[in-house]
Amino acid sequence: MAYTEEQIKEIVEKQRAFFLSGATLDVDWRIVQLKRLKVQMSIYEKEITQALEEDLGRSETEAYFCDIGTVILEVNEMIEGLKRWAKPDLLFSGMTCFPSLFSRVYHKPYGTALIISPFNFPFTLTFGVLAASIAGGNTAVIKTSSKTPHCTDVMIKMVSEIYPEEYITVIDGGHDVADLCLDQRFDKIFYTGSPAVGKHVMAKAAKNLTPVALELGGETGNWCIVRKDADLKDAARKIAFFKLCNSGQICININQVAVAEEVAEEFLAELKAAFVNQIGEDALLNPEYPRLISGAAYMKCSDEADEYRDRIVFGGEGDLVRLRYQPTIIYPVGADEPIVKHELFSPLLPVVPFADDEVDDLLRVIAEREHGLAFYLFTKDIRWANKVMETQQFGGGCINEVCLHMMVKGAPFGGTGHSGMGAYHGKWGFREFTHPCTVLRGYTKFNLPLREHPYAGKKNAYKMKMLRLFEK
Repeated sequence: MAYTEEQIKEIVEKQRAFFLSGATLDVDWRIVQLKRLKVQMSIYEKEITQALEEDLGRSETEAYFCDIGTVILEVNEMIEGLKRWAKPDLLFSGMTCFPSLFSRVYHKPYGTALIISPFNFPFTLTFGVLAASIAGGNTAVIKTSSKTPHCTDVMIKMVSEIYPEEYITVIDGGHDVADLCLDQRFDKIFYTGSPAVGKHVMAKAAKNLTPVALELGGETGNWCIVRKDADLKDAARKIAFFKLCNSGQICININQVAVAEEVAEEFLAELKAAFVNQIGEDALLNPEYPRLISGAAYMKCSDEADEYRDRIVFGGEGDLVRLRYQPTIIYPVGADEPIVKHELFSPLLPVVPFADDEVDDLLRVIAEREHGLAFYLFTKDIRWANKVMETQQFGGGCINEVCLHMMVKGAPFGGTGHSGMGAYHGKWGFREFTHPCTVLRGYTKFNLPLREHPYAGKKNAYKMKMLRLFEK
């Protein structure tokens, strides 16, 4: 459907009126809406799986693991915890506020939210965010990616069946429609996508001073470091799995692997074996292997592979008709080469050798670049790994594992700098879509005149003494 500015404005105005009616404020009502979303995920499981296959070439198992089951888990956590999270926090007001004894912090919904979701995980990165918006008590306009039309069609059906348009609605279309949405005055904007578009979203939001949450991939991609003491077979197995998932089109995927040169050849052998074991000798022949989202994405991947053709040690072939490109290992690659200075979002995997005793130099190089959304370490030296994780700047990560940090119940997921701002999942999603509002209760008796004029004179000298006593 082609939307006009007037139509989108009307949708937003209806949603704002619905929010102002107070219908979304009741917590039990919100839980009912979350349960409806959960039921829809099960009812539409086959249609979701089919849509993901048509748009992204996903297998049934990957569709469930990455999009269907993940949304169900997220909604379950919201249903389970919402009543606790929504209760006002009770705080002691402190002596400086006497005679007030207690204050409350209310968790208030922002109002009408705009959710702009990407193509790579259409349902998880739409309905997972929607669950947080619902839990927070907001209405929501969802702008889906034009690159996944089959998934958008299913989402439109799912949402329209259980929610009225004035509460939640899905809008399809390209960047022009997204801009029409951004030109409206929303109370909260949640965008998932690239840093370049994230800047555009922030600029649009600034016109209305609208608070924004950004989930971005990171300008220079996510690093994975494999030390010489790592379990190379285990590391290769996990890295291969992750790079195969959605054909590398994942915001927290490994952009480049830095491997201790002392074990580089052994690691490469294990990595090749892991790819073959999981996807076969030729990934292009395996129907479970996902495809790239578009011809443009395929050509970008293929062209960049050709630039490093003489260093491809595994893969390197594609099928333009089916938009599939083999998982491709490029070795050796220097830490300052162009391919490791931008997000790849493809099955290309540059491998950067480094001297293990010079790992601190590598960490400095990584730290000087834009913050990644994820960071991964493989080593037996857990004390060192913990120190690195505490001191490096990135969104989230794993030690001797990949990607599972984003599935930890009760843990936040979000980036920093060029990898985003804000966080969600579980209680953190509820917080992202609510404003903490402090309310102090005063009393008409026992009010001390410490803060009131006059301050000068012997009679009022006690005021400064009391203030120094209370405010130290």
